[in-house]
Formats: sequence, structure tokens, C-alpha cells
Amino acid sequence: MPVIPRIISVDDHVVEPSHVWTRWLPAAFADRAPRVERRGIGPMRHTGGGTYDITWDEDGPQADCWFFEDLVYVHKRHVAAVGFDRDDMTMSPITYDEMRPGCYEPGARLEDMDVNHVEASLCFPTFPRFCGQTFHEATGDRALGLACVRAYNDWMVEEWCAASDGRLVPLCLIPLWDADLAAAEVRRNAARGVRAVAFSEIPPHLGLPSIHSGHWDPFFDACADTGTVVCMHIGSSSKMPATSADAPVAVAATLSFGNAMASLADFLFSGVLVRFPDLRLAYSEGQIGWLPYVLERADDVWREHRAWGGVRDTIPEPPSTYYYRQVFGCFFRDRHGLESLDRVGVDNVTFETDYPHADSTWPDTLRVAEEMMAGLTDEEVYKIVRGNAIRMLALDLDRDLDAGGRRAAG
Repeated sequence: MPVIPRIISVDDHVVEPSHVWTRWLPAAFADRAPRVERRGIGPMRHTGGGTYDITWDEDGPQADCWFFEDLVYVHKRHVAAVGFDRDDMTMSPITYDEMRPGCYEPGARLEDMDVNHVEASLCFPTFPRFCGQTFHEATGDRALGLACVRAYNDWMVEEWCAASDGRLVPLCLIPLWDADLAAAEVRRNAARGVRAVAFSEIPPHLGLPSIHSGHWDPFFDACADTGTVVCMHIGSSSKMPATSADAPVAVAATLSFGNAMASLADFLFSGVLVRFPDLRLAYSEGQIGWLPYVLERADDVWREHRAWGGVRDTIPEPPSTYYYRQVFGCFFRDRHGLESLDRVGVDNVTFETDYPHADSTWPDTLRVAEEMMAGLTDEEVYKIVRGNAIRMLALDLDRDLDAGGRRAAG
């Protein structure tokens, strides 16, 4: 059995404490800050993406709820699931008092990471949604939206991560409605050490320009120039693959990698990775087993159909070339992906625990990793659970090891 070094998880989540915007938002916006109220909840139904039908019932189960402009977000147990039995990880209302403190307190999170053989963790947001689309969708006041984005980033860097000795790795948001402002926010945060930013897998699903339009080039240029990784989480398009309105949520959960697959095809044929060879992309929580066929198909399309397919003059090499050079996948359970590691690329794979979501392997991530990676070499395991993340995020760790996790000579 290979040795599993301490894990660097590149996809976890933080449940923002209730004070984030009341403490970090400028005073001019204080009366419009996102706020938390405790309410009784009646029947609640998931309607797709990040949307729910919510009813209020003062005698119903209590939930801590975010209110911002016309938007309401109810905290739910399956989003803060760690500590509950599997069959109790339901779409039920929940309060901060019922959550495990590691969901929202950085000190408690570090303790839960220690329990789980995890050294460092990159966390996606909850109330702002996976790429900050809350602040794009909930208000037409762009000054307020920008202030909320900047406040979140200040809290992320200066409070959530500040006292963790580098173990909590900052992931920042951008104002999605303005590519130039987005570039400026990337550069502002890169100046204080941030090397990861959240973005949408498929911006047109949010009513935004596509990556083919050239609209996002200032943002991509800023990311490439600062070494900031563009992190795209499943669900960051406010729309998940689905088959029918009456299908159980389990269907969409099974198909959750679909947008990541579509997004990768977009990037491979967009010319973005050609124009910005230093740009790095990370697909979060999408798993990796689908990658070999998509790469094979993209290369076949390029070879056979590039003349009429519109990419003859923009994609000079087989699309997989750019994937192996510039893209990282991520998984927590994917035996098929590991069996196809030669095609996925051992240098293109990172690992996650998905704390505190219902998919999380906490507190058993070490056991899960040992079982899944039993047939791999120590060098392969090191790259997957640690080394690739260090390289991707430019973390100040393992400076005395080479790329294979071996002690450097001398």
C-alpha cells in the first residue's frame, strides 16, 4: 500500500459566518448588507441549480437564512453535512448552532483537517454561490455588488486564512459583470498572495458573454500574468445538467460533471489557452473519469473536422496539448479515473475532501485514499494528493522535495 502524505484539498467549502458583510462592507452600504435572520421554514423544494422553492412557517424547523436585496438563502443540512449520519444528510433547514463549528470557524476547521489527514484546504463560498453569482444576480446596483465582492475577498484573506499559517488557502471572487473590474480584483488580491479565483464553467448560463467572444481576455490576462488559477466548480453556472423537472435530484447529482465536460470543450476550442499559454484552469468537484474520452474526441474533431469546424486557424495543435499543459482535474472518489491515469495525466490530477458537503469523505479521507490508490506508486500518490496542488497554487510547501515527492539531492 502506498504512503499517503498529508493531503492538500483543492475543493472544500466555507459556510460564511453571519458577520462577514456587516463587519467587512464599507459603512456606506451598511444598511443594505447581506444579513442573517433565524426563521421557521415550511416545505422546501430544490428546483435546480442553486434555486429552491421556500415557504415560511413560524412553527416549522428553524433555519439561519441570508437576506440580500430580493434574494433569500436558507442554510440546509446537506450543505453543512459533516457530523451527521448519511441518511440524515437531508435538504432540511439548519442553524449555525446545529452545524459542526468547522463549517464556519477557521480554528475549528484546522482541527477537523488534522483529524482528516489534511494539511491545506482551498474553500469555495456558500452564500455567494460557487463563483459569486449571488452578487451578479441579486442586485442591479453594481457599486453594492462590487463592494460585497471586495468585502468577501477581504474577509477571506484577512480573517478566514490569516491565522492559519498557510493551511487555509484563499480563493477570491470577481465582479462577474465587468471583465476589467474582474482583472483589477485579481491583481489586487494577487498582490497579497492570492493565487486562485472562482469563475463560471459556462458564463452564458449566467447571461454573460462566452469565452469565445474575447470579452474575458482582460481577466484571463490578469490571471496568466499573476499566476492566478481559474477555478470552476460544478454548479458555477447556476444550472446543473438535468433530464426532466420531475427527476429526483439524484439524477442531476449523477450528471454533475456534465458542465465541466462542456466547459473544457469550450476552452480547448476557444483559442484562450493558445493566446494565454501561462493561464491555468482547475475543474473542481467534477471528478476525472470523463476526461480521457473528451480529450480523444476533441483531438479527433480537430484532425478530421477543423476546416469546417471553425478552428483550423485558431487551434494550431491537437486540443489535448493544451489540456496537458494548462488544465487540472479534481476528484474525491473516482476509481475509473485512476485506472485511466495514463490518459488523464498524473500531472493534471488533484484531490479534494469536499468538506462539509454531503459528498465529503471527512473524517475518513485517508482510508478512502488508501483504498482507491492501492495500485499506484508513492510518486504518483504524492503528485495526486499533494504535489500537483502545490505546483498549481504556488504553495510554499515541500521546497526540499522534487516533483515526485523525493528529497532533493544535497
